Amino acid sequence: MIDEVFDTMSESVSKSKDALKSNLSRIRTGRANPAILDSIRVDYYGAQTPLNQLATISTPEPRLIVIKPFDRTIVSAIDRAIQSSDLGLNPNSDAELIRIPVPPLTDERRKDLIKLVKKNGEETKIAIRNHRRDCNSLLKDLESSGDAPKDDVAKALKKIQDMTDEGVADVDTIIAAKEKEISEI
Repeated sequence: MIDEVFDTMSESVSKSKDALKSNLSRIRTGRANPAILDSIRVDYYGAQTPLNQLATISTPEPRLIVIKPFDRTIVSAIDRAIQSSDLGLNPNSDAELIRIPVPPLTDERRKDLIKLVKKNGEETKIAIRNHRRDCNSLLKDLESSGDAPKDDVAKALKKIQDMTDEGVADVDTIIAAKEKEISEI
């Protein structure tokens, strides 16, 4: 029974870290990264369709993203979707391709992005601590119902705390790496 609580905690921490990585990959840095376009939805025959399902996205240069739609008739729709997003990108399109130059970040924008990264990291830490709280209450319920001895529960509580500390340290590492990436000129 205690092992199931450990598995739950481990899985929850892992999912929280994966969600943080996914969120941070969408934050624009000074380099071209196709992941920043993952949130773009294009009106394709009345349906909001993810951009990566409608086109091939590549980065031939460090400061350029190239989009090649599978259907040439939606070039203008993709262009409008990118311009209306909050990414601050200005696509250049011709008949077949859309080129998006990625401008270098201003100092003010860098500071805003770093604040956003820290906020996402703090939310992830809170989620990990909430998982710890839930697991601790499960362990205490096991103890009070007589399903687990007091000594085993005490050891398990310590292990849950260690897992929490490790998860929070991993989040700090992920945040520091993203801050460094944003700060690079």
